[in-house]
Amino acid sequence: MKDDIKLLYAKHKELEGKKVTIGGWVRSVRDSKNFGFIDLNDGTCFKGAQIVITPTEIKNYQDVAKLNAGSSILCEGVLVNTPNNKQPFEIKANKIEIICPTTTEYPLQKKGHSMEFLREQAYLRPRTNLFNAVFRVRSEIAYAIHTFFKSKDFVYVHTPIITGADCEGGSDVFRVTTHKFYDKEYMKTATPQNDFFGKNVFLTPTGQLEGEAFALALSRVYTFGPTFRSENSNTTRHASEFWMIEPEMAFYDLKDNMALIEEMVKYLIKWMFDNCGAELEFFNSFVDKGLIERLKLVLNSDFARVTYTEAVDILKKHNDKFEYKVEWGADLQSEHERYLTEEIYKKPVFVTDYPKDFKAFYMRLNDDNKTVAACDLLVPGVGEIVGGSQREERLNVLLDLMKFKNLKEEDYWWYINLRKFGGVYHSGFGLGFERILMYLTGVQNIRDVELFPRTPKNCEY
Repeated sequence: MKDDIKLLYAKHKELEGKKVTIGGWVRSVRDSKNFGFIDLNDGTCFKGAQIVITPTEIKNYQDVAKLNAGSSILCEGVLVNTPNNKQPFEIKANKIEIICPTTTEYPLQKKGHSMEFLREQAYLRPRTNLFNAVFRVRSEIAYAIHTFFKSKDFVYVHTPIITGADCEGGSDVFRVTTHKFYDKEYMKTATPQNDFFGKNVFLTPTGQLEGEAFALALSRVYTFGPTFRSENSNTTRHASEFWMIEPEMAFYDLKDNMALIEEMVKYLIKWMFDNCGAELEFFNSFVDKGLIERLKLVLNSDFARVTYTEAVDILKKHNDKFEYKVEWGADLQSEHERYLTEEIYKKPVFVTDYPKDFKAFYMRLNDDNKTVAACDLLVPGVGEIVGGSQREERLNVLLDLMKFKNLKEEDYWWYINLRKFGGVYHSGFGLGFERILMYLTGVQNIRDVELFPRTPKNCEY
């Protein structure tokens, strides 16, 4: 059995002079007449191990020295500590087994590939330093999210992927069907009623509605799973398949909701500092040179709070700086969000109480009958990363909002019944997992924090 490189970094001092076996993928090979070096990474940690090879020890030295990047090998040797060198130890190899050499067709032969090129090689890009770090952080932050909610006595619930209700009230959902759209004769008699589920159903854009049902039984729950939007958008912040963290809490008002959001965001940032140090240093050096400073600012700040109306009044004074002019009743654009958090407050800020016209039907209507008890968290460098609200618990108001949004009551009958059968005031929010990963790593495109991104006209793997 091979030794993990991660373990060698943790125990290299006590392993001095001991025989070790490591296996992995070659990052680079440098050789001269009398010796050579192999940089090997096995995926167990961000850093690789340096292997020293010599013709006297390695019988197949000439073959090993010719290996291309990406080749897989198994190495036996002795661990030698090198405290005066860049790396704390190296492996003096006495045997190299070539498992699978790459050919000259290997796409990642050189450094400095563009992000666009690496997206075309998504099945190999985890072998690069950047994506090795990104996907390791993705794993860590997923674990941190579960740890945070467990510490708060939340119940983890698994909501359906297939749903009959479009929570957001829009049209950007993927329909699930067994109808044979390629068969013209068949489609003459095809209806939702004779489809597989006997009605129109979709891939879920959110687990929120089902989460609310469980919060009204278990008090505090959260979902963490894939969601889908068929929005034909090719921006750096949108994908057709993405993961969402969606907690729902009974007896939480909007202020309670914002306090939880702030605590969670700071928890994830601290987790990043405590558990992803090597990756964070790499991102700060090669992806976003201001990343560490910006994350520390958020970690050490008390988040500001401003109403939408107040924010509009502030932003209108600077309308000459914006491509899209600010007016009350229009949604804030990314440039407005970033200006608030980077220029006005210079720290994270919650914007609250948005106009009901462009917010979802389930958000609690405020006493002014114009705005809803919603909040968006804006952070420096990105803009909005979390959206939440207090949910409308009053049956008559909810029904009026559904009419206002042209939603059919029969499509939401069970959701309406929650307001009849022991409903209480409650709140929740949604955090796009990829959005928080972009923020924590400094990576600018959502496609580069997803393993195999799904975007319009792109489902290659």
